[in-house]
Amino acid sequence: MKLLVAFDSFKGSLTSLEAAEAFGEGWLSAEPTAEITKIAIADGGEGTLGALIEAMGGEWREAKASDPIGRPIVARYGVANGVAIIESATACGLTLLSQDERNPLNTTTYGLGEIIRSALDCGYRNIILTLGGSATNDGGVGMLQALGYRFYDSAGNELNGGGAILDKVFSIDSRGAHPALGESHFTIASDVDNPLLGERGATRIYAPQKGADGAMAEELERGMANYAEQVQETINEDFSHIPGAGAAGGLGYALLAFMGATMRSGIDIVIEATGLKELAKDCDLIVTGEGRIDRQTTMGKAPGGILRIAREMGKRVVAVGGTIDHCKELDKSDFEALYATMPEGMSLDRAMQSEVAKENLRRTAQQIAKRYTR
Repeated sequence: MKLLVAFDSFKGSLTSLEAAEAFGEGWLSAEPTAEITKIAIADGGEGTLGALIEAMGGEWREAKASDPIGRPIVARYGVANGVAIIESATACGLTLLSQDERNPLNTTTYGLGEIIRSALDCGYRNIILTLGGSATNDGGVGMLQALGYRFYDSAGNELNGGGAILDKVFSIDSRGAHPALGESHFTIASDVDNPLLGERGATRIYAPQKGADGAMAEELERGMANYAEQVQETINEDFSHIPGAGAAGGLGYALLAFMGATMRSGIDIVIEATGLKELAKDCDLIVTGEGRIDRQTTMGKAPGGILRIAREMGKRVVAVGGTIDHCKELDKSDFEALYATMPEGMSLDRAMQSEVAKENLRRTAQQIAKRYTR
């Protein structure tokens, strides 16, 4: 049997390739003659940078930057075929902060701008940016400041900081913007389609995950609305309603409005880079998955993208997750079967331990292999 295994990461437990390796080991223990091709996939969130570097045969670079609250860090980004690939979470990700440091009024995307500036200074003019996992809700103002933009209040005072400054923005000066921005092309790899404002916007949907309580979220929403108004007056165009503008706390909005970025589905970019369609041509079964299979799996997440390709090619596809939250979206999907790896009675904390997660995948793979190779 020919198998294509394409997993997203099991967040907090395993990388994409670690999950695929464990699954492959389990399958081969039940069917030693199977031919298994394993690839790393991602949807614009955590792990996308690694998946693209692996697929494109790229190399790693380092840049001095700042974390979401201004502490100095050394961030890695990738380069391949003349393209710089930058994961925003390396500079402004939630995982860089402790629980009590998470406050989107204070956190900033400045460090991401520093990485972009480093890539531009090294001569890269084609840049892919992944936007998942941010700790910020500053509308990309911090990133723009690191690239030479200046923001002022009504008294002419320059503004600096995180989401707290958005309601004070009165004017925007682009005269100091990095000269290479005008000759560069930016592609956004994202897994969300939220607009900037409103009930489905950056703030109301995602700010609570980043440490905002109800009052803070309302303050941020008012600030984001003011910021969007000032941007529209500056560039004479409204990008706030564009799907994906709300990605990473409005970072997508800044990239669209000021840097002419192209918004693309993260999983589509990864599918192209990995040559997944070509790999799938001769396979008998595609196995995909992620840590949690739920309604979002079919809505832009990596396994949903794999399912779409499988459908186009007439291939069977099953999904494997640490846990499965059964819902009507999954029931109506074309996954041939859904498999949870976490045994009944096992705690989530234990199931997320790396070696335990691998063993659960091996065991699940054995069970699936027996059913498909009888």
